[in-house]
Amino acid sequence: MKLLRFSALPLFLPLAGFSDSITLDPVMVTSTRMERPLADTPAALTVVDGHDAQQGQPRLQLDESLNRVPGLYLQNRYNFAQGLRLSSRGFGARAPFGVRGLRLNVDGFPETLPDGQSQLDSIDLFTVDRLTVLRGPSSLFYGNATGGVIDITTFAAPLAESASATLLAGSDGYRQANVQASDQRDQQHHAFSLTALADDGDRAQSEVRKYLLTGQAGWQLPDDRAVTLYMSAMDTPMANDPGGLTRQQVRDNPRQATRFASQLDAGQDVDQQRLGFHYRDESLGRGMLNARAFISQRDFRQQLPFPGSSLINYDRLFYGARLDYTLPLSLFQRPNRLLVGLDADRQEDARGRRAVNPLGDITAQTANEDQHATATGLFLQLDSQMTERLMLTVGGRADRLRMRIEDHLLDDGDDSGRRDFEERSYSAGLAWQATRTHTLYSTVSSAFESPTFTELANPSGAGGFNPALEPQTALNLEVGARGALTERLFYEAALFRVDVEDEITPYELGGRTFYQNAGETRRDGFELGLEHATTDRLTLALSWTWSDFRFREFVDTQQNTDVSGNRLPGLPEHHLYGQVEWQADNGLFAAVEGLFSSPRYAENTNTTRVGSEMIVNLRLGKEWQGAQQSLTLFGGVTNLFDRDYISNLRINANSDRPVAARGYFEPGPGSGVYAGVSVGW
Repeated sequence: MKLLRFSALPLFLPLAGFSDSITLDPVMVTSTRMERPLADTPAALTVVDGHDAQQGQPRLQLDESLNRVPGLYLQNRYNFAQGLRLSSRGFGARAPFGVRGLRLNVDGFPETLPDGQSQLDSIDLFTVDRLTVLRGPSSLFYGNATGGVIDITTFAAPLAESASATLLAGSDGYRQANVQASDQRDQQHHAFSLTALADDGDRAQSEVRKYLLTGQAGWQLPDDRAVTLYMSAMDTPMANDPGGLTRQQVRDNPRQATRFASQLDAGQDVDQQRLGFHYRDESLGRGMLNARAFISQRDFRQQLPFPGSSLINYDRLFYGARLDYTLPLSLFQRPNRLLVGLDADRQEDARGRRAVNPLGDITAQTANEDQHATATGLFLQLDSQMTERLMLTVGGRADRLRMRIEDHLLDDGDDSGRRDFEERSYSAGLAWQATRTHTLYSTVSSAFESPTFTELANPSGAGGFNPALEPQTALNLEVGARGALTERLFYEAALFRVDVEDEITPYELGGRTFYQNAGETRRDGFELGLEHATTDRLTLALSWTWSDFRFREFVDTQQNTDVSGNRLPGLPEHHLYGQVEWQADNGLFAAVEGLFSSPRYAENTNTTRVGSEMIVNLRLGKEWQGAQQSLTLFGGVTNLFDRDYISNLRINANSDRPVAARGYFEPGPGSGVYAGVSVGW
């Protein structure tokens, strides 16, 4: 029985029909920088057990674990060149690739660059132990984020002496293999995982080949101190891009790639390495110190699926440090905890861009520049136990972001430039344990999100930065609750409003994506998660997100249209996830999950409507557990009823073309099967 998501309260629940009572231990969370029980956190925060969520899954993308989280909307599962697109409360939906508007951490180290870009491609799903999702404006904790934080922990702790090997295969040439091992002896531990993935894809020009190595080693030192070293490496020699189709092309042949995607062999190859160091000291003074340092390198080359200035490459160095100190103290004869911290990150990109003709021949060099971004943040947070049941949390953060371009292609003039941003973020919240089974909370918070280097591209063709593009700022008002409605039914709920000024929105010009500030947007929403322990073998789960996200004041200058009152594109009003899961004592397991999305629009003008979609997936398996070995056989069917749907919607794509000629749509595959075997010892 898996109750991690809703086991935030220190409950003792004698469930009828169970052979004995079940004690739900308090869940501790660290994504808010200060370790605390989930019950004391005044925010919409969901914890997902990675092993349970991934049981019997093909482990293709992170959405297999995150689809169940209310407030999240995930797209682009099958285009590895563009990456999984993830939005939280609508933040991140504008990104044509990767993740924007959210902070992504793995083992406490950032996968989000100083300019706000994040990538999910270096995460080995076989190592994911826990995911903590904090939704809503969260600049207080990590800076430069209006959508929230996703905190991922790899390898289960404490580590046990174990090893495993897993093989998977399925439709469309899908193959994956993983080997991993871990050990803990005396005051030392270590673990590693090696994964190889190959998939030919359902659409033409969508093949991927990827290899991942992840490891860590740690030592427990005297006086409650610990040191842990982390490393990861990724090599993706092939991740092709089939491009976005027009509506007529989807009707004619949804499996096709665009003409130029095939002709130019669109896609990317990338390799990345990262090293991290974590020092934890729980005996420094009366408090606890966390110190982290990291460095990563990424080499990248991509051919976009159109001719012109579309061949991109960069070499990136990303490094930084995080320092925070938590001190318990007494104020007004009440217990308090004070957190102070400092973050410093630097990004150094050596970038090039070249023009290609329709045959793929390089015709000119269009960019040769260095891009540097430095982000620093100083923050303070106070938890005050006002009464035995009431917790007050307040905090503030000051961020400075400096972005600079040094142009080395001077034949057309010097396009060097610089942008500096200084922002302040604040948060205040109350968490009230109304009863032993219910916690109510309210919070108000501010946040900011800067344009990325990509988004600051100048549409005038003059080079350098777009001088008109500014950061977007957000104010979040929220009330919520979590707990147990009955001895079997656990819940979390949040009602929120987010007002955004200068929302950054995309449009396309000559095949390239550029960005502009909308006047104002408003996001009203409700998020609900339910889990019902029907029996000791059967668990039901449901999450529902209602989103009313609209432009309040915005004239789309490219379309010469006032879109005030229109829905934000790419986001459904209703999104539901449901799962029925069965676990038997003899090792048999089965699960059926369904995902429903209501209609959404492809552009700011709300001209192109994409209908509602419903996808059902099935998985099942059996585990045999011996004295020292284990064997698991599993398999599944994706898109069980072979429904047509759009896996990814490229919002505002080709907005300089007639509507019928715009390549908004990336169709998802039909019904597929997979099977796997895992051996452990």
